[in-house]
This record gives sequence, C-alpha cells and structure tokens, in this order.
Amino acid sequence: MTPSLDILTESTLPNRIYRGKVRDSHEIDENSLLIVSTDRISAYDVVIPTAIPGKGAILNQMSTFWFNKTKSIIRNHLMKPALGDDSLPESIQRRAMFVRKANRIDIECVARGYITGSALEEYNDTQTVAKIKMPKDLVDGDKFPEPIFTPATKASEGHDENISIEDMKNIIGNDLTNRLKELTLNIYKYAHDYAIERDIIIADTKLEFGFIDGKLSLIDELLTPDSSRFWDLHGYSPGKTQPNYDKQFVRNWLLSQDWDRQPPAPKLPDNIVANTIARYHDVFNKLTNQQIQ
Repeated sequence: MTPSLDILTESTLPNRIYRGKVRDSHEIDENSLLIVSTDRISAYDVVIPTAIPGKGAILNQMSTFWFNKTKSIIRNHLMKPALGDDSLPESIQRRAMFVRKANRIDIECVARGYITGSALEEYNDTQTVAKIKMPKDLVDGDKFPEPIFTPATKASEGHDENISIEDMKNIIGNDLTNRLKELTLNIYKYAHDYAIERDIIIADTKLEFGFIDGKLSLIDELLTPDSSRFWDLHGYSPGKTQPNYDKQFVRNWLLSQDWDRQPPAPKLPDNIVANTIARYHDVFNKLTNQQIQ
C-alpha cells in the first residue's frame, strides 16, 4: 500500500484533549499541541462513516504550505510539521503538525468571491448574503464585484449558523470584527490571485483565528479542499455545477440521496471515495507543485 492510500480514522496517541470532526488534538506541553488530520470527512456538520484514504496527509501538508505562504500577512500557530519526527508513527507524521496553543475566537470567518452553497440558498430566499442586499439575477457561480465577508458561529456540536456582521460585532466587538474581516479578505485575495495563475479558482474559504500570547493569529486549517471551494478555471461557467477539486463532490452525492442531513450519514460508495481523493491530490499538486508525502 502506498503511503497516500493508508487509512487513519483515529489518532491513538496519548494526551488527546480534543476530537473534532476531522482533527484530533494532543497536548505536548502547556504551550503546544500536536494536531493530527485524520481521514475522516464531514458534510453538513455530520461525520460521514466512510473515510477518504490519505486525505489527512493532504489537508495537513496543504495547510502547512499556506501557513508558510501567508505568514507575512498574519502570524499563525504552526511551529513545525511532524514529518521527520521519528518519535511518531509514519502514518501520523504525514498527517500532523506541532502548533502553539491558542485561545480560539468562536467565529468562522468566510470569504466568498463567488456565489454558491449556503450563500446561494440565502440569496434565492431573500436576495441577500449575510443579510446584505445583493444585485438581482445572480446565478450559481457568479462572481461578486468584490469578495465579501460572511461570518458564522463556530459550533462544537450541531450545525454552524451564518450570522450578519452586525451580529458578529455584538458577539466580539467592533474592532475585532473589523480586523478579522480585513485579514480574511486579504488572505482570500492573495490566495485567489495565486491560484488563478495555476488554473484554479478559489470560490470561497473558511478561516479561523485565535490569540496566542495575546496576539491575533491564524489557526486550525488553511485553504484546504475541506475548508475551501476549488474550481477548474477552464471549466468555469456560471449557472451550472462547477468542475471542482474539493468536498463539494461529496456534498453533491449526498444531496442525491434520501438523507435529511442528520446523523447517521450514508456510507460513501467506492467510486465517490476514489474520485474524492483524486480531486484532493490534483488540487494539491496544482497549487503547491509538490507531491504529497
């Protein structure tokens, strides 16, 4: 079995202090963690019972790539990748990074350059996105005149909920809201411009922030196929489903099933698993010009 095709659904390392939908966090000391990206996959805030072989390695190494590229915009929690640390199993090394502990801000910061997904659902109901009035007659995949910022609450259990910027200000204050909006859009614009040169459209992405030693920092994952929508530039055509390199492929299959978006989710068939991992590999290679390790 090649390294990219092994499966890790659970980290069994000691001192696990948090188990998310995809990531397991292990305490190293009072200041640092080991974050392991497993091969679990979630959709609509539900963990799917089928793993995607090697997915965790792609998420981890993609985040590492982007953390290094964006550190001039804002500091982040990455200390070093775990790859090469022989105290850890090889299957963990490729999927893990050492990070500084942070006090997380419980807001998901979403930048959208194109209308699709939950933004399109809201628009079709109310002609708004994040409660902001939008132009008439937008269709799935249309590009916004300028990228927009659409926050959401960060739920540890259950569904995250889109909120307005005013709601966000009421939760964390004006100054921090404005700073997070600015940083989110700056990172998105930088990444979008970088990706376009490599024939990839980043339609939207989700960022998370926290405080490390009192300083605002980027945390969690960054610009991965789990947290972003990646579209093929040459196949892009508003008004239809875009050729994608991300989790939307799984979402689309789930939408074709008789499933109410509540646990348990249906198992993924083999062809959906194979197609998903192929898309994740493709976008990693296109954006980083690297092979997964």
